[in-house]
Amino acid sequence: MVTVGIDPHKHVHVAVAVDADGRRIGKPLTVKNDAFLITALLKWIRSLADGMPVTWAIEDGRGFARRLADGLLLAGHEVVWVPTRLTAAHRKLHAATGAKSDLVDAAAAAHAAIATPALDRHRIDEHVRELRVLVDYRTDLIKRRTMVINQLKAQLHVWLDHTPGDLARPKGLASLTTLLDAARLGTHVHRTLTDMTTEIADLNRRVLDLDTTIKELVTPLAPRLLEITGISYISAAVLIAEIGDITRFASSAKLARYTGCAPIPVYSSDKERHRLHRGGNRRLNSVLYTAAIVQKRFHPAAQELLARHEPTKGKRGARRILQRHLIDVIHRAMTTDQASWQHHITRHQLTA
Repeated sequence: MVTVGIDPHKHVHVAVAVDADGRRIGKPLTVKNDAFLITALLKWIRSLADGMPVTWAIEDGRGFARRLADGLLLAGHEVVWVPTRLTAAHRKLHAATGAKSDLVDAAAAAHAAIATPALDRHRIDEHVRELRVLVDYRTDLIKRRTMVINQLKAQLHVWLDHTPGDLARPKGLASLTTLLDAARLGTHVHRTLTDMTTEIADLNRRVLDLDTTIKELVTPLAPRLLEITGISYISAAVLIAEIGDITRFASSAKLARYTGCAPIPVYSSDKERHRLHRGGNRRLNSVLYTAAIVQKRFHPAAQELLARHEPTKGKRGARRILQRHLIDVIHRAMTTDQASWQHHITRHQLTA
């Protein structure tokens, strides 16, 4: 058995092969992240593996490594994702001085994969893959729109001593346009502010178009998930895009740890307590926080749960309990939804 650890980057990937005992095999490979990436990696590993099965352990930087993982899986290889915290731990364990380099990180990813057989296996679901692109693009557009709105508000404060309303909504943008048309401003200043307003309007339109497309894609994938109070079409899209195949989480407890909603036990002086987990997937954590706030306002059962725990846990502690409860509900809903999917999900198939 050969395990290849990969430290992914934007322009190059660094690969190190190790045997079942963790000893390096052959020379490491630094390969460009281009169209010939998979061909180069497969040619290199064939010369080292000598027909033995190969597992590719990629440090979890999926933004840079998704194409790599997809290509290796479609070529018939097993691909696992190694969390950065595991890479860091094995880097300190195996590197002579705990030093950090691309080669050390790649070797640490391989060692972590050998020591942790239950790591997340890469899968390809074309529907989820398509949805992930839209969700990521929408997030980027929202960031750009927020930046332009903040810049415009700063200029309006300087030139007109005016604070506009919500510029992400047509009403607020229309009121600002009327104000700019009537304002006495220099030609260049007026044109700049108008251009910024036009850019915001364009971003609003693009976000709205994306929302419509995402709704069309999510509706058949998540009927049970969308029934949960506080889970909108966008929230459901984020959950599906970030989690992918829900069966990789055998229980809701594992999903809770992945999202940062599982409290961490702290033991000191023979006293047991729990503290907030500040790790986990922050995008998913944000979705759960929003859902908990919505349920606090509109869901009777959630209100009862909060009222029961607030006297002993406080408002924040009670909300965290609600978020953990939501994980159970979401895990059941996504499991039921995925069981009804009819499309194919590409997984690694073990061969005899």
